[in-house]
Amino acid sequence: MTFSTPFPHLLIPTPISKPATTAASPSSYSPLIHQIRPSSSVLRCSSISDMDATAGQGLYPLHRCKTIHLVRHAQGIHNVAGEKDHSAYLSQELFDAHLTPLGWQQVDNLRKHVQACGLLKKIELVVVSPLLRTMQTASGVFGGESYKDGIDVNPLMVANVGNSERPAISSLNCTPFLALELCREHLGVHPCDKRRSIHEYRPLFPAIDFSLIESDDDVLWTADVREKDEDVASRGMKFMNWLWTRKEKEIAVVSHSGFMFHALSAFGNDCHPLVKSEICKHFANCELRSMVIVDRG
Repeated sequence: MTFSTPFPHLLIPTPISKPATTAASPSSYSPLIHQIRPSSSVLRCSSISDMDATAGQGLYPLHRCKTIHLVRHAQGIHNVAGEKDHSAYLSQELFDAHLTPLGWQQVDNLRKHVQACGLLKKIELVVVSPLLRTMQTASGVFGGESYKDGIDVNPLMVANVGNSERPAISSLNCTPFLALELCREHLGVHPCDKRRSIHEYRPLFPAIDFSLIESDDDVLWTADVREKDEDVASRGMKFMNWLWTRKEKEIAVVSHSGFMFHALSAFGNDCHPLVKSEICKHFANCELRSMVIVDRG
């Protein structure tokens, strides 16, 4: 189902990084440049020849733009099980699924990429879904270096979270990390999408800010009702509105394939189908896509 955009914002792809679906080297990432068709608020041209020359371009004031870097979590144990047998998503053994060893390799590769391209230094805020696999991914990609005793700051992630055998990750010189329920995966039925109590997460991720989560227990997930696609899309629009209210101009979001697919489904309807597909297609594990939100209101 396609939803119309209920607020005057436009979402535009910027140079995109390929997904880290394998343990490839950072050099395997290839940025792509894209253009969009003009909307009602772009600069109009004075002649037909000018219009032909700029048919795929738009012009917007910089102060009305915000860049968001969307990342799907790396491979989790539920991804492996679900690809073999979809009914495995109903297994209680996958409750709040953690990353696989391959998932951690994907995290390491994406971190090398965001360091090499300078993105790590540009991000002013990391927004993360409060589930184990997303917080592991966010910490590994956008966190500090390995945590060392004697550093007088909380670790971003303590050692061996989710039986990962990974060292602790430092929060030293890190951008703020903020957990938010709005960007969670489809709610209900699948135990892998149910979160732990916040008081269980705090000791594991001491430097993540959980202050915007109202309930300690997971009151949003239900065992017998799966959230409808249109409800996920509606929640996604609320999330995009919330992002626009933030003062930060460059924000990383670490979330889930289903949520981001439906959240982005309202955008790109005034673009070429190729651009629409770049915005709305499903994310691979640990894939990074950078978008620009434009306020046309």
